[in-house]
Amino acid sequence: MDPKIKLMFLDEHAAEGAERFGISPKDLTFIGGFQNFIYSYNRDESKYILRFTPSTLRTSEGLAAEIEWIRYLSDNGLSVSDPVVSVNGKDFEHIEGNVVDFYATSFNYAPGRKIGYPECLGNSILYEQCGRITGRLHELTKLHKPVSTRHTWEFNDYLLRAKDYLPAELQPIIIHALDELKANLAGLPVTSDHFGLIHGDINVGNFTVNESGQITLFDFDECQYSWYVEDIAIQLYYLLYVFGEDSKSERKAQYELFIKHFELGYTEDGRQMPDGWKNQMKLFLKLREIIVVVGMYRSWDLTQPDDWTHDFLQDSRMRITKGISLIDEF
Repeated sequence: MDPKIKLMFLDEHAAEGAERFGISPKDLTFIGGFQNFIYSYNRDESKYILRFTPSTLRTSEGLAAEIEWIRYLSDNGLSVSDPVVSVNGKDFEHIEGNVVDFYATSFNYAPGRKIGYPECLGNSILYEQCGRITGRLHELTKLHKPVSTRHTWEFNDYLLRAKDYLPAELQPIIIHALDELKANLAGLPVTSDHFGLIHGDINVGNFTVNESGQITLFDFDECQYSWYVEDIAIQLYYLLYVFGEDSKSERKAQYELFIKHFELGYTEDGRQMPDGWKNQMKLFLKLREIIVVVGMYRSWDLTQPDDWTHDFLQDSRMRITKGISLIDEF
């Protein structure tokens, strides 16, 4: 979370948002958030989410497109956290602030449990399920005819504001790497078989798994138009970045296991992997690395990082400087 935005979000904003959705402010429980302010609440023996999004991050049209897409996916059988309308029948409510406004949205609480680290590592069953739901999502989005429009990948907030968040010594390294990436990505095909609306942040923090193994996706806040391969690379990145440069053999084993079982799930029912997806994976792993580093500097004080964070930032800087991804040496 941007520290400046955090200071601008007041209890009165949360209270007003709660009232717009028919909730008593005292029934809200703050549960965190990296981009937004996230609360949970209970009503009629069911659990829900109330999310506050700063107007500096999303537009009203972007929010409308997000909600529209989630409903479309749900109506077509994908297990997602469904939107809940306000007492005024609106998909989102505009909460005015002194400097920054906020948009309040509500969703059903995803059933099941999260699969965290280290349980998500070496988990072939999970990767097949991830492939299955990602493949189905991409299959559906190819048929989606939206009314509202979402932004494209190059307008990702982390990329647009990288200079605002990065320390001065890192800025030229990151910006140069990003310029090279953009040039390489410009050569990829932009057709409905390759490019469309993606979730943009599928990882173990953004889905739950029930007792039967079914995944429910939530947190579509990062959805954007991009290549379908990016949706795959993001999932892979968060399963590989935990292995440092001194653990490359473990990283390689994790990579091979994920690729094998993810593809099994994705191609179920005759679906096809995007053409050239394995070759393109390196590009999108490099893109995700830049986004992760920018997000870390935006949200945390990294002047005295813990040992793991210190090592990760050191390894990450080396990879970005050399223009390599987590899998280049495999």
